[in-house]
Amino acid sequence: MFIGHYAPAFVAATSPRAQRLGPLFVAAQLVDIAFFAFVLLGVEHMRAVPGFTAMNAMDLYDMRFTHSLIGALGFAAAWAVGTRLLGGGWPAAAIGAAVVVSHWLLDLIVHAPDLTLLGSGARYGLALWNHPAIEMPLELALTGGALLFYAGRTEAKGRGGGVSLTVLAIALFALQVINWLQPQPAVIVDPVPASQPLLALFAYALFSALAFWVARTRTVKGGPRVRLV
Repeated sequence: MFIGHYAPAFVAATSPRAQRLGPLFVAAQLVDIAFFAFVLLGVEHMRAVPGFTAMNAMDLYDMRFTHSLIGALGFAAAWAVGTRLLGGGWPAAAIGAAVVVSHWLLDLIVHAPDLTLLGSGARYGLALWNHPAIEMPLELALTGGALLFYAGRTEAKGRGGGVSLTVLAIALFALQVINWLQPQPAVIVDPVPASQPLLALFAYALFSALAFWVARTRTVKGGPRVRLV
C-alpha cells in the first residue's frame, strides 16, 4: 500500500486533540521512511524480483526492525515520546502513535507474507498485491474517503485552503497511478539501486510538505485548537 497509508492521518487530523496533518503524514509513513533509510545504510534489504507479486516486484525479505509488529510499536512509542518532549499532550501522543502503528496493519492487507511479529519467525501478509481488481479500488476508496472526511470536517482559512488540499489530492493520486503503471524489471535486481529508496523518500517528503501546507491553510470546524505544528 502506498497512498492508502495516509487515510488514518486524514481521519486523525480532524480531532481537536491531535497533531496537525503535516506531522501525521510523517507518522503515517514513519515505518517506511525508516525502512528506506535502513536500505540505504545496508541495515535492511530488498530486491526486485519479476512477478514477485502481480502489482509489485519488491521482495522485502529483510525488514526485521521496521516491519515487525514489535518494531512498529517501538516506532509508535518513539513518536509518542517525541510528541510529549515537544510539548504535545498525551492525547496527541496517543493519536500519533496509533497512526504510526496503522502502517503495519495496512501493510498486512497487501503484502506478500513478509511481515513478522518479532523480527523473525512466521511471516504474515494477505497478499492483495496479487489481486489488483481488489487492491486498487480498495486503496482509492480508503484514501479518497478519508480525504473527503477531512475536507468535510475542516474549513479553509482564506482562499488557499481549497487550493492546498486540491494540490495534495492531485499529487497523491498522480503518484499512485505512476506507482501502479511502472513496469516490473525483466531480471532480478539485487540489491536495488540507491535511486529506488531515494525516490521513495522524496515522495514521502513531497507529500509531507504539501500536508504541512494544507494544515496551515485549513482549520478544524468548531473553533480553535491547540496542537503541534
